[in-house]
Amino acid sequence: MKTATLLCLCFLGFRYSLAASSEEDVYEYLWEKNKDIANKTLGTDFLVQMQNGSLQAERYVSFTIQDIGYLLKVTKMLKRMSGKETQPTELRDFMKGRYSSYKRFADSMLKQYFFKLEPPIQQTPAMRKYLSFYRHLLEKEDPLYFAVGLLPCARLWTWLSNNLSTPPTNAYYTWKRDNMGGHPEKYRDLLNKNLNTTKKVAKANAIFRTQMQNEHDFFSSS
Repeated sequence: MKTATLLCLCFLGFRYSLAASSEEDVYEYLWEKNKDIANKTLGTDFLVQMQNGSLQAERYVSFTIQDIGYLLKVTKMLKRMSGKETQPTELRDFMKGRYSSYKRFADSMLKQYFFKLEPPIQQTPAMRKYLSFYRHLLEKEDPLYFAVGLLPCARLWTWLSNNLSTPPTNAYYTWKRDNMGGHPEKYRDLLNKNLNTTKKVAKANAIFRTQMQNEHDFFSSS
């Protein structure tokens, strides 16, 4: 009886937590509920060696190539998403903004690495799994949840770069510097307004956590 009562209280507490967050700052709630994965990612061998300057150049090059592949694929998905006429105007405008931003960054990356055309990049298993989940969100879920799926990358990379103790003399300091100025808070108003029920918040949390894990797996396998 005590166990049953405890489980009931835990469940009610979890529901209350979701309900309270749905009325307050869902954007922040999603991050705090999944910050454990952020901390695990910060401790991956790849980032530890990047921080102390011992990371082999070949590993960083491979990481960058996979990141370019990710950027190109997600940009294409955002182009499709921004063209969906059935979604609310607010969400469509958000997707158009994300597409424009991703497209500019993708073009700059191709130019930086002297690619005239989009290169054929063989995906690692971790990246293949990551992009597969994006495709699921694109094809099977409400467009709002695609926005949720984008947030972990934006929020995590900014957080990682601000928490890496990489000195300016480190060869990998540019990665830290270039990612410190991200603005993931642009997602806040959209998510706080539209994730307005316990059920929506719970689903968003599951999607957010999956994408945080996909980010972790990308770093840990690089």
